Amino acid sequence: MLDWPTIFRIIHVLGVVHWIGGLLFVTFVILPSLLDMEATKRLPLFEALERRFAAQARISTLLVGISGFYMLYAYDRWAELLDPHFWWLGAMLGLWAIFIVMLFIAEPLFLHVWFDARARRDPDRAFRVALRGHRVLSTVSLITVLGAVGGAHGLF
Repeated sequence: MLDWPTIFRIIHVLGVVHWIGGLLFVTFVILPSLLDMEATKRLPLFEALERRFAAQARISTLLVGISGFYMLYAYDRWAELLDPHFWWLGAMLGLWAIFIVMLFIAEPLFLHVWFDARARRDPDRAFRVALRGHRVLSTVSLITVLGAVGGAHGLF
């Protein structure tokens, strides 16, 4: 029989798979493919793809946050956020916070306009910078997922 914490864990894992999986797809497939394209065609295609995925990523990150905070409450794991042995809990929370700021504050308020202006001036440089940033976020995300799965199964 399913209980609420199990249901929220399922929601959490599905949300992470969608969110981080999408990030990895953008990082290792879409952005490199765009760099291979003619510079004038990059920005319109990137904006169309990014707009669609950003909307989905907002939903995923919200579901991950809601389910994650519920599980901290349901399993009474709040104190472990301060325990170095549970560094992966803090990493999950920190990574989630970075993406919440990026998706809900930075991108709508200034990042989209800033990138658009840079991509019109120097598309090669703008897309290389975007790829570099995505690679950093992808690396941090993979380390966090590794830590979370390992930590949840007693590795640390």
